[in-house]
Amino acid sequence: MAMLTTLRRAALSFPSLVLASLALAAPLATAADAYPSKPIRMVVPFAAGSGTDAVARITAKELGDALRQNVVVDNRPGANGAIAAEIVAQAAPDGYTLFMTTNTTHSANPSLMKKLPYDPIRDFTPVARMGNLPFMLVINPKLPVKTVPELIAYARTHPGMSYASGNSTGIVSGATFARLTGLDLLHVPYKSTPPAMTDVIAGQVPMMFVDVAAGIANVKAGKLRALAVTTAQRSRLLPDLPPLADAPELKGFDITSWNGVFAPAHASAEVVDKLNQALSRIAASKEVAPRFEALGFEAFGQSPRQFSGFVAGELVKWTKLVKDAGIQPE
Repeated sequence: MAMLTTLRRAALSFPSLVLASLALAAPLATAADAYPSKPIRMVVPFAAGSGTDAVARITAKELGDALRQNVVVDNRPGANGAIAAEIVAQAAPDGYTLFMTTNTTHSANPSLMKKLPYDPIRDFTPVARMGNLPFMLVINPKLPVKTVPELIAYARTHPGMSYASGNSTGIVSGATFARLTGLDLLHVPYKSTPPAMTDVIAGQVPMMFVDVAAGIANVKAGKLRALAVTTAQRSRLLPDLPPLADAPELKGFDITSWNGVFAPAHASAEVVDKLNQALSRIAASKEVAPRFEALGFEAFGQSPRQFSGFVAGELVKWTKLVKDAGIQPE
């Protein structure tokens, strides 16, 4: 009789156990499906007005619309992007802190800085490559030159001519330009691109290498004169601007800045895939493309796996670029 009672109780309790298990499992499934359930922060390592900032603001708006949640841009300039990178590296890997960055933090900084408060591979989860930010050589319009060969000739008769920089691509491009031409150029570093560009426009510094996204408006307004792009081939965004490599002294010159989105290390595959799908659609969108192109940004998408392999390869490439340019880490 006692055994029968025990079996009866077990039979009656079994449905309750099943329901309880389903109740516990339901929130787990819902949690993944419900992402994001609160605003997302997109950290940018450069100041407002920079090319990366402009791309980030378009991306944040489109991503917010796609995910039906606010995506807030958080500019954290300084230390060549290392301040922002450290913030993201230390954030929770829950998908609510993202990093819109470039080759500055993830390719060049390990060779440009003696002490880096983050590891570009270990501390981040690649989410999506968004495209390239072509760079161009610009000068103050009052400088009496209109081509790269004329600039080289002018600089040879004016030793100690300076160039400004607001990021690693500007630093490495300037140093590579000086090495290949044998010119005596003085590097003037700035915290970010906007103040560097302001001083070139004012004539405080005669030249700089600037991303098209940040500099194109001033070129069109006649405040800056563009002489060439840093890529090996002409950019489809600026087809009339020759590559620096066209100049005999600069044969082989090819420096391209890239842009992409990362999450902190150990972000879940489900969240990364959801973000990648949304970001890839944004990069391929025919409606968004004209806005990116107006900034001088060449947008295209990559899967997390492709982006991860690309980042590893770029780290090797930029290590060589910095070494060949003769830049000593600071």
